[in-house]
Amino acid sequence: MFSIYPSARLRPSPYFDATVAAGVKSFTTYNQMLMPTGFGDPEAEYWRLIKGVSMWDVAVERQVQLKGRDADRLAQILTPRDLSSCVDGQGKYVALCNHVGTLINDPILLKRADDLYWLSIADSNILFWARAIAAERKLEVDIIEPDVSPLAIQGPKAEDVVVSLFGDWVRTLKHFWFRDAVIDGIPVVVARSGWSKQGGFEI
Repeated sequence: MFSIYPSARLRPSPYFDATVAAGVKSFTTYNQMLMPTGFGDPEAEYWRLIKGVSMWDVAVERQVQLKGRDADRLAQILTPRDLSSCVDGQGKYVALCNHVGTLINDPILLKRADDLYWLSIADSNILFWARAIAAERKLEVDIIEPDVSPLAIQGPKAEDVVVSLFGDWVRTLKHFWFRDAVIDGIPVVVARSGWSKQGGFEI
């Protein structure tokens, strides 16, 4: 058996200490971060997700922010999916392809404004790739990783939990749509999305 710890090359999430305190038993690596994968009772965790509600640290879903005059143009260059009908507050599942059409990531794209997009990425370095595309096209867009760390609330009871935190407007959110909110003075984005087909939200 071996151990793995945060380091300069392997970042913890903001929820790391709470995850350890909750009894995490295993991690994997994802986007150069530690991602918790189990708490010692896989069957109980499974049924909690299937029948109840489960909260996951998914801060490894890093955001790549496109901001500036050409943000919308770059977003469209990065994916073959037509984004012309995407409006503020809407998310879309998109494929990101390289120059020969090979899939290299499949994030959720969140349109926050005409000049501001977030790509909530899977496991590969899209930040450097997007910067390279913008540079070769001479686009006016700033590309950064903002200080955003998603937390997933998933399962058939997830909606009731999120409603108890933010209010009944949560029930009106369509799949992949999102809305800005505040909890305990902290600005957050509430999105109806997540990894599980049971449904849920990412904060």
